[in-house]
Amino acid sequence: MKDTTTLLGRLGLSLIFILSGVAKLGAGYAGTQGYMEAMGVPGALLPLVIALETGGGLAVAAGLLTRWAALGLAAFSVASAVLFHFDLGDQDQFINFYKNIAIAGGFLVLAAHGGGRLSLDALVEARRRTGPAVALPAGAP
Repeated sequence: MKDTTTLLGRLGLSLIFILSGVAKLGAGYAGTQGYMEAMGVPGALLPLVIALETGGGLAVAAGLLTRWAALGLAAFSVASAVLFHFDLGDQDQFINFYKNIAIAGGFLVLAAHGGGRLSLDALVEARRRTGPAVALPAGAP
């Protein structure tokens, strides 16, 4: 059960970032860039945001470099909360601020515990411990 819930947790945490990053690649690009600039964040950073959301989300979903990707997305979630949702007098911004903090908390738990047995990290570690699956003949390069 632990392995399945860890996998489902990774998928749940990563989905919002994958979808958000992909959405920014299309029609949402200009609007997001304008919103960033209106909030005092350089719009030129948007490609990095897209790469972090999409790449980090896919890494967490697959369980590849899980701890590092989770730490990066936790930091991103806190930064997004502070930069874009810190108007705590506005009910919508209050909810979005604490949603981002809660997501960061989930990522920190994932960073502490890793991707679990149903992850590419576990597969890589198992291969590292057992060596190559196919033995090379003596003298092979």
